[in-house]
Amino acid sequence: MAYDQNNVFAMILRGEIPCEKVYEDEFALSFNDINAQAPIHVLVIPKGEYVSMADFSVAASPEEITGFFRAVGETARSLGLEKDGYRLIANTGSNAHQEVPHLHFHILSGRKLGPMLSR
Repeated sequence: MAYDQNNVFAMILRGEIPCEKVYEDEFALSFNDINAQAPIHVLVIPKGEYVSMADFSVAASPEEITGFFRAVGETARSLGLEKDGYRLIANTGSNAHQEVPHLHFHILSGRKLGPMLSR
């Protein structure tokens, strides 16, 4: 799948759509999800044009990969989530219900989370 430069996360990265920023560095941006599914629900996106984890793992440079994963960890640390725990989710493709075609991790926390999948 080709990267759509008009997806909502690309527009956020360009500053065309505002976000409630949690963390930012040269590799990634973290911000609060506007449709929160938990008391704490933050999205972490790489600054590069990557559709999914499959795309990112093949096309990103080693520096981008390292920087992105460090940003995920730094976001969780900055929110104080390490003590009680958190869940990371990265959906890829339609069967996983990926809604925005830009790689993103969800960080969910703030309460006991239920089972990962409902049947």
